[in-house]
Amino acid sequence: MQCQATTQRPSILRRSTARFLLPVVAAVAVSVMGSAGVRADSDLVVKTSTHSVKETIDALAAKLKEKGVAIIARVDHAAGAKTAGMSLQPTELLIFGNPKLGTPLMQSNRTIGLDLPMKVLAFEDADGTVKVAYTAPSALISRHGVTGQDKVVEAMTKALQGLTDAAAGTGAAAKQP
Repeated sequence: MQCQATTQRPSILRRSTARFLLPVVAAVAVSVMGSAGVRADSDLVVKTSTHSVKETIDALAAKLKEKGVAIIARVDHAAGAKTAGMSLQPTELLIFGNPKLGTPLMQSNRTIGLDLPMKVLAFEDADGTVKVAYTAPSALISRHGVTGQDKVVEAMTKALQGLTDAAAGTGAAAKQP
């Protein structure tokens, strides 16, 4: 019987420790996160836009069309929430791709197809700030173990930086008269 008592205590201690630590861990996580709910050192790139969500995604779509990049879909999450009888701050996702960049990655490891085509999300925070977010191409490469595609990753990174800066109204291209 003593063995049963001692084997039960650790599980009781684990549960009570977990009950104590869970709120502490949650509080620390919230304090580390920015207003967008994304850690600065995560695999996500998050920028502030000077435009509304719709204007930001419209500008991104226009830039992509100008560059000949295929737009696959535009998803209005707030409209979707409304159909479910729920509310959501303006939130739109643009899905787009360039087979010249994506195909070599897919040839290296097809599982990257879970994350391709690329996606950019524009959303409005509770305080009205509009953010633009996307997963860094280097994170996708790492996640799927793709190797030998440094030039493709560099091109994707540079393109996403420039396109999202312009769409957000923060890049050099957006500031030109």
